[in-house]
Amino acid sequence: MLIRLQLQLPLPPPPSIPSTPLKPSQPPPSYLPTTSDSGRLFRQKLLHLQGLNVNPHKVLHVNPEFRSTPLSSLLSLESFFLTLGLSRPAIGRVLDMHPKLLTADIDAEIQPIIDFLLHEVRIPFPDIPKSINRCPRLLVTDVTHQLRPTFEFLCELGFVGNHRISCQTTLLLVSSVELTLKPKIEYLKSLGFSDKEVEIMVIRSPGLLTFSVDNNLVPKVEFFMEEMKGDLEEFKRFPQYFSFSLEKKIKPRYRALVKHGFKLPLSKMLIVSDGEFNDRLMEMRLQLAERTT
Repeated sequence: MLIRLQLQLPLPPPPSIPSTPLKPSQPPPSYLPTTSDSGRLFRQKLLHLQGLNVNPHKVLHVNPEFRSTPLSSLLSLESFFLTLGLSRPAIGRVLDMHPKLLTADIDAEIQPIIDFLLHEVRIPFPDIPKSINRCPRLLVTDVTHQLRPTFEFLCELGFVGNHRISCQTTLLLVSSVELTLKPKIEYLKSLGFSDKEVEIMVIRSPGLLTFSVDNNLVPKVEFFMEEMKGDLEEFKRFPQYFSFSLEKKIKPRYRALVKHGFKLPLSKMLIVSDGEFNDRLMEMRLQLAERTT
């Protein structure tokens, strides 16, 4: 039986007036209705958005239907998100990123997504806010045509049991199987890895499925093969290699090692902080100096 969330929390307190409120002596902006009562209610909606740090100009541009949405609907939506465990700053961030949510039907459009995460993906309720904060796009993605097919594909790929989708990896659910996930898998297989080896790599480092083939995977493979003269087998041991910046971390650290005639496995070269890497490099230089004296 699906568990339905009951919206029983009291409405949130009225937001504080922004530091630069509209002055009575100023003419109303063009987006404000001119009728006194409707204008007052419309202004309350905009002030409430501002209290959530949502840009009202962006909302009206992206979602013009919000003009006719009653304030009570906005408050109900906010209360619904509060029952999920989202903080008001988090709610504001989500709504600012996806203004279409402001006119969404909670029962017909948002609740089914939450039910899917809870009962099919089996994300624990306390982790629902983490999933949403990591990927607000979940709330505007269709369950039938996107979330469920991708979830089923990921399960077949090996994201089950101890490796099942969690709040850390729910962002994968918004990715298209055909346009996003499969091309990355096919690229890794083109390097000579078997289906099973690729499955193990992406399970150990799910970020592999989020990186651009052309802008991330290809340049890092080329640098590893051409300049580092590396062995592709090392990717199986440390697929997290692709999650590090090529320009800011991989290249400078590798070249610092080469400059002094040293070499380290990818994991030891990359997972430590800059300070720890510099300390390790200095220690290696001192050890080399002692051996040569």
